[in-house]
Amino acid sequence: MKKYTLLLAICLSACLFIYVFYRTEKTVVNYIATALLSKAGYTGVKEIITSVLPLSDLIIYSLPEGLWVFCITITSSFFYIEVRDRKLSLTLVPMLLAILMEVSQLSGITNGRFDVIDILFSAVFWMLGLFITKNIPDKEPVFQFNARAVFCASNYAIVYMAHVIY
Repeated sequence: MKKYTLLLAICLSACLFIYVFYRTEKTVVNYIATALLSKAGYTGVKEIITSVLPLSDLIIYSLPEGLWVFCITITSSFFYIEVRDRKLSLTLVPMLLAILMEVSQLSGITNGRFDVIDILFSAVFWMLGLFITKNIPDKEPVFQFNARAVFCASNYAIVYMAHVIY
């Protein structure tokens, strides 16, 4: 997993940048940014960045989900879950979560807006993650406590930071 660490850090940093400066202020990560910088400081920095670097709606609203799916696909590729004596790769989970998130938005269970483009971005980045990690040998069971498992779980937990609180 070490060879993917820099790539994952870049992808997650890009997601963080987009969420902090271009998405709604009602996300968990933006509440944290406001607490660290003050409301006025955060708003001032956000206004400067968005005026200097305008981004398209596809980059703002669809790319972060695709990058998140890419990251958790890579970290999931090292693990399996055993069900009825069969080892199932965790690489199916990222795409299933992306679809579940969109369906939950469509049904009103969670905040947000259903978008087929988000699913397409997720599918493309999921397939890219599968391609990059197709030769991972010796997968481990997921339910163990080691650095690799904690790193994988933390990548899943990061999506909560993008959650819209109200």
